[in-house]
Amino acid sequence: MRLLIINPGATSTKIAIYEDETEAYSETIAHTPEELSGYRRIIDQLPLREGLVRASLSRAGYEIAAFDAVCSRGGLLRHISSGTYEINDAVIRDIYNPPFGEHASSLGPVIAKSIADEAGIPAFLQDPPSVDELQPIARISGMQGMERESFFHALNQKAVARKAAAELGQPYDALNLIVVHMGGGVSIAAHEKGRVVDVFNVRDEGSFSLDRGGSLPVNAVVNLCYSGVSKQDLKRRLSFEGGVYSYLGTHDFRDVERRMLAGDEPAGLIFRAMAYQHAKDIGAMAAVLKFDVDAILLTGGIAYSDRFCAELSGYVEKIAPILRYPGEEEMKALALGALRILRGEAPKRYPE
Repeated sequence: MRLLIINPGATSTKIAIYEDETEAYSETIAHTPEELSGYRRIIDQLPLREGLVRASLSRAGYEIAAFDAVCSRGGLLRHISSGTYEINDAVIRDIYNPPFGEHASSLGPVIAKSIADEAGIPAFLQDPPSVDELQPIARISGMQGMERESFFHALNQKAVARKAAAELGQPYDALNLIVVHMGGGVSIAAHEKGRVVDVFNVRDEGSFSLDRGGSLPVNAVVNLCYSGVSKQDLKRRLSFEGGVYSYLGTHDFRDVERRMLAGDEPAGLIFRAMAYQHAKDIGAMAAVLKFDVDAILLTGGIAYSDRFCAELSGYVEKIAPILRYPGEEEMKALALGALRILRGEAPKRYPE
C-alpha cells in the first residue's frame, strides 16, 4: 500500500511516501521567518504549504491517484484519546476555529483531506498534541478553574515508547516509562502501562525550552501582565521569545553548545540550567510512577548532543536505565497508524 505522509511544523513541511512500512521518498521543505512573516494567521499559510506539498510530489513523479491513503500529524484540536482518526468535517471546523490556539501542525489535516478528497481515498490524523490520557488527580492545579491540561509531543512520545518496548521485549502497556522530548519545545511525560497519566504541558509548564519559558514565577508573570504589554505581545514573548532565546538570543541549541565550548560562560550556564530543569521534571514524573520506572527515554533533536545527555543523565541515571532515540519517529508513526486502519483496524472518530 502506498501512503502519503504530511507533517507541517513551525519552520518546515515534511513529506514522505511509504510503500507499506518502507519509506520510498522524503523531503523536508524549510521555511524562513521572512517567508512566513506576511501571514497574519497560520491557517493563511495553507495555499503556500499545500502548493509545496503538491510540487514535491510532482518533482518525485507521483500522481495523486497513486496513493491508497494520506495521513497527517494533527494540530491543537479538542482533547481526544491516543489513536488514528479519520479526518472528518469536525476536524476541519476545529482547525479553522481552534479551541486552543493555532499551531503549524494544524495545517496537516486540511492539506491531507484536500488531497484525499481529490483522489477519492481516506485521510487520517494520528496522535495530535492535544491527546489527553491524564488521570483525574493530575488535572488539579491548585486553583479552582485553572485545571491542568494535556498538551505534549504525543506522536513522537508514543512512537518512541512503543519502539523502546519492542527493544525491551515487552508490550508497551506492560511498562512504566518516562519520555523526555527535547526539541524546539520540551515535554516530559509519565507513561504508565500504555497511558500518559501525567505530563508537563508543553505550552506553559515544566522546564524551559529554546523559546518557551516553562513554569515561571507567578508574581513575576502578574507584574509583566500589568507592565503595559498587550495580551498578544505577552503571549508572543512567553511562547516564542522565552527560554534559551530570552537569555542568549538564539533558537539553535547547537549554537548554545558551540558557544559554551568556546568559553562563553552565560551559554554554559543556560546549557546546564536546561539539563537541571529537565532532571527536576523527570524526578517529578518518577514520583508519579512511585519510582517504579522501567526506563527513561530521551528523544528529540537535542538528544543528538552527547554532552547534554551526559549532563542530564548525571542527575537521573539512578532512577532507571536511560535509552536515547535522537530525532523523532513521527513520519513512520504516521505511516504505521494509517496501515493499521487499511489492514482492518477501525479508525477512531473525532467527536462532532
